[in-house]
Amino acid sequence: MEYEHGLVAISGEVPLLVHKEEGIAWCEIDDESHWDRAVKEIYPLITVRDCGEKPIKRNILLNPGPATTSDRVKYAQVVPDICPREEEFGQIMAYVSTELTQFVADPKEYTTVLFGGSGTAAVEAILSSVIDERAVLIIENGAYGKRMAQIADVYQLNTITFPSPFDQELNRSQLEEIIQTHQKELGYVAVVHNETTTGLLNDIPAIGALCQKYNLHLIVDAMSSYAAIPIDMKKMNIHYLAASSNKNLQGMPGVSFVITQRSLLEKTKTIKPRNYYLHLYSQYDYFEKNHQMRFTPPVQTLYALKQAILETKEEGIKARYERYSKSWETLITGVTRLGMSHLVDINNHSKIITAILEPSVPGYDFNEMHDFFYERGFTIYPGKLEGLNTFRVANIGDITYKEIEEFLTLLESYLGPLLKKVK
Repeated sequence: MEYEHGLVAISGEVPLLVHKEEGIAWCEIDDESHWDRAVKEIYPLITVRDCGEKPIKRNILLNPGPATTSDRVKYAQVVPDICPREEEFGQIMAYVSTELTQFVADPKEYTTVLFGGSGTAAVEAILSSVIDERAVLIIENGAYGKRMAQIADVYQLNTITFPSPFDQELNRSQLEEIIQTHQKELGYVAVVHNETTTGLLNDIPAIGALCQKYNLHLIVDAMSSYAAIPIDMKKMNIHYLAASSNKNLQGMPGVSFVITQRSLLEKTKTIKPRNYYLHLYSQYDYFEKNHQMRFTPPVQTLYALKQAILETKEEGIKARYERYSKSWETLITGVTRLGMSHLVDINNHSKIITAILEPSVPGYDFNEMHDFFYERGFTIYPGKLEGLNTFRVANIGDITYKEIEEFLTLLESYLGPLLKKVK
């Protein structure tokens, strides 16, 4: 007989003393739901307890990265001092490089080149290192597509831009027309996967198919999609992918990286370098030979990234995106209930970051609203669209729909009095 049944059987005959003990990191595992709770809730508590670590004040970051991190990721940075040139640390970086590749491609064919720097460093490394005399077509449907064009302009690359509405699905027929018009001079197409300006999700498989049709290399800024939206570089025909440690990976800022085929990297070594620190082939070649970056790496950030990778593998990218999606659905339902609007149609939405139109009511001020949330442990982010007043809410990081519900409660309490004045 199971003990629960025994307790039920005797509970009507003898009094039972029940004492509730708080703070025990323990749970029973009888089914899959118990196992999920043990992995996601109990094991982290045991880890913290065994390491003598104290839980850190939890802020909910609803900005589009850096995101809210777990205590395990934070504490992974607290390690004995080590010279990054030690073989031991080189092995850490080699592990990180291989695992980052594994999420989107086969490490036997592809590799990840690590840089110390923000995500933009990885984008700049690609554009400054792999483009030859041929033109690059840059799709602009947000601030980060525009940023790629600005980087290309700094390096005086042969650039063609394809402007597209920031809130609408890309017109693939028009894109193909401009490719056909410039087919003789084109060699590359560059696009942002999840445009962080609005949350618009560009159709990478379709763009990749176009690139394959016209023999073009596809460069993808996957900063806000990598480690959340499933990506298969080979199937999607992605030649170069840029991402960073501090968004959907749920690590700390300071590491950016480029994922590509080794064979492609070898071909780029004949292109005259335009950049020293961010030269992609030099960084790759040095790491292959030495398991070291050419310049001092962000040591603690890489330890945190290793832990973030372990947690990503533990959860699974598909499950992570499902968690994010549930938080996004909670957000959209809530802002709609409050009478507010978001920019991108749900059919073209990444479900990761949302641009929300600011209310046109007397007394509303974004900075005041930001401070209201900040004092209560939440961070929101201003919009990045010219001529349109928006603010952005990201639902990434180590949070669930419960935190989004708390945010919506606070949003209603802040906006409620302002909206009542209008009525």
